[in-house]
Amino acid sequence: MALNKIFVTGAAGFIGFHLSLRLINEGWQVTGLDNLNDYYDIDLKKARLEILKKSENFRFRLISLEDQQAVNEAFRSDKPEYVVNLAAQAGVRYSIVNPHVYTRSNIEGFLNILEGCRHHGIKHLVYASSSSVYGANKRMPFSVSDHIDHPLSLYAATKKANELMAHTYSNLYNLPSTGLRFFTVYGPWGRPDMALFLFTKAILEGKPIDVFNEGKMKRDFTYVDDIVEGVFRLITKIPEPDTSWDALLPDPASSSAPYRIFNIGNSDTVELNYFIEVLENCLGKKAIKNLLPLQPGDVVETYADVTHLAKLVGFRPQTKIEDGIRSFVDWYLDYYKI
Repeated sequence: MALNKIFVTGAAGFIGFHLSLRLINEGWQVTGLDNLNDYYDIDLKKARLEILKKSENFRFRLISLEDQQAVNEAFRSDKPEYVVNLAAQAGVRYSIVNPHVYTRSNIEGFLNILEGCRHHGIKHLVYASSSSVYGANKRMPFSVSDHIDHPLSLYAATKKANELMAHTYSNLYNLPSTGLRFFTVYGPWGRPDMALFLFTKAILEGKPIDVFNEGKMKRDFTYVDDIVEGVFRLITKIPEPDTSWDALLPDPASSSAPYRIFNIGNSDTVELNYFIEVLENCLGKKAIKNLLPLQPGDVVETYADVTHLAKLVGFRPQTKIEDGIRSFVDWYLDYYKI
């Protein structure tokens, strides 16, 4: 029996690694694409890859999505049926100081993926968007039916652009596409530039942590296994045109084209100060807090409405923050031999 063949871009990344591992374990043939850039520790990315490479159902391609010729060759040679695009230049704050990196990776790179899907008969493109697209919107919880016209960072703007680009290809070329707005993902093998990783390292070293907005920000922290479960269930749920879609009252979450948008979040917004308290309890050590104002590009609160996701695939993220942080700390102490 032939295995389902899938491209996972950003396979050496945090979510890409976890998703690739799940797909391999479920019997899929996975081709992982990644450029192994040095935005953060390359050794961590290589360590993730070494785990994936233990499976005969995993193949790795060292590719930058901005390289149109290399992307086209990968599609032509490997003939995937499905694509999950998780490769992107991440980070809200980094986009303020390095904007051009975001247009190259998140816009040009995504265009090359869309073109590959278009020309090679891909059954379904699933791609990562972000909760950051909600921008200045303060109506809680964030719904996929809300309009997202006021991004607060270039990173958010590129993610909104991805959604618009995907819709265009769904409309013009009948390419089924599903965009996923992830909410503050955390867990084992996480990114070193994210708060949980930074805080853990600093607390263990007895160094102060930067706490923006004096810790009064709220985030819908979502455990990585819950993200992967949502993505996995959606891959084979190929969208069809919504026959009830009303062009006079357009719902941003669906379309007359085969296009959908979903939130994947824990639906349990948590204040940063409590997040730090839980981490302190897990580490058995208090943090030295450097209280700072809200950073440019940041939002005060995120909170996901996952009604659409639950209705389609019967799943809601539900890992408690106390359990998720404990799992991360256990991994961190083991990985760094502390």
